[in-house]
Amino acid sequence: MNQQENHTATREVVKVELGERSYDIQIGRNLFDTDGQVITTLMQNCRVAIVSDTNVANLHLVALQSLLDSASIQHTQIILPAGEATKSYQHLQQVCDAVLEARLERNDWIIALGGGVIGDLAGFAAGLVRRGMRFIQIPTSLLAQVDSSVGGKTGINSSHGKNLVGLFNQPSLVFADTAILDTLPDRDFKAGYAEIAKYGLIDDPAFFEWLERNWRGIFSGGPEREEAIAHSCRAKARVVASDEFENGCRALLNLGHTFGHALEKAANYDTALLVHGEGVSIGMVMAFSFSQSLELCSAEDTARVKSHLAEVGLPVSVSQLPFQLPGVDYLLDIIAQDKKVSRGKLTFILARGIGKSFIQNDVPIEKVRQFLDKALKQ
Repeated sequence: MNQQENHTATREVVKVELGERSYDIQIGRNLFDTDGQVITTLMQNCRVAIVSDTNVANLHLVALQSLLDSASIQHTQIILPAGEATKSYQHLQQVCDAVLEARLERNDWIIALGGGVIGDLAGFAAGLVRRGMRFIQIPTSLLAQVDSSVGGKTGINSSHGKNLVGLFNQPSLVFADTAILDTLPDRDFKAGYAEIAKYGLIDDPAFFEWLERNWRGIFSGGPEREEAIAHSCRAKARVVASDEFENGCRALLNLGHTFGHALEKAANYDTALLVHGEGVSIGMVMAFSFSQSLELCSAEDTARVKSHLAEVGLPVSVSQLPFQLPGVDYLLDIIAQDKKVSRGKLTFILARGIGKSFIQNDVPIEKVRQFLDKALKQ
């Protein structure tokens, strides 16, 4: 991504209020240069395992190593393959064994340096090794900075579906250096933007309208980028503080994800075919279209959502997928395995309009079948 060189750098601190387990989300440009001591202060007299992937390590590992070296903090590196397929039992075991082999103790640290895949996997490993180690999220993708690094959801994928094996494990700090996003491929930046748009579509129509006007500044690296990331983190922090374990309103953050996760599974988690944010983009349009089919929201709202996501360059229809979907029964089977299902009853995040999303339990499966059958033929 390109950046605007001369905008005034802003620094935001968003707190996730969870009592004794509260933590800060540090947000700003070039935080490694200006606020790196926030990390090293936490880790004095400790050792660290850095978990990253090959793509991110090539770009950003040296900077993190130099920061730790400057504070005389011993560290080891665990570098994994890039891609969604890394969220697996095999690589979870690899991380856990490497941490133990390095003889890190319970009071030492794990740092997740990467996007959502690394954050989810490393956070899960941190919750398991020695029955729980401390960890820090350093998210290097837009999607991770606004969503997956915040809130403590960690886990891996299963042959039965996405994120079905995992636990809630809150980090001690989220350190979101927005300058890192300048190195993101255009496709990955767009995919992360889908999660930003989600916050407007859930319950903040004014924010969605602001995004319609200001998305170009977010993409070009202007001050709008930090503003959008901080706004998204504040929105998620409020929800997590009120419903940490997703027993109620936190499920709203899954807008578009039930459909999106099914599409990712259909792609066999092959990020060459579909990345998570692209699945969420199509899934959010499908959620609004499904709501429209149930006469809950207007065709105008559905068209507006679709138009904005398409304008920024995101896919908005299953017809844009570069692979053949296996069929309605297959998708329904995946949806029935989704972790938002309760005792076999289908739960969807639906919408009465932009910024008017809600949780609908016990959605008739036949209604979903009819909708999918129509959507797959368009």
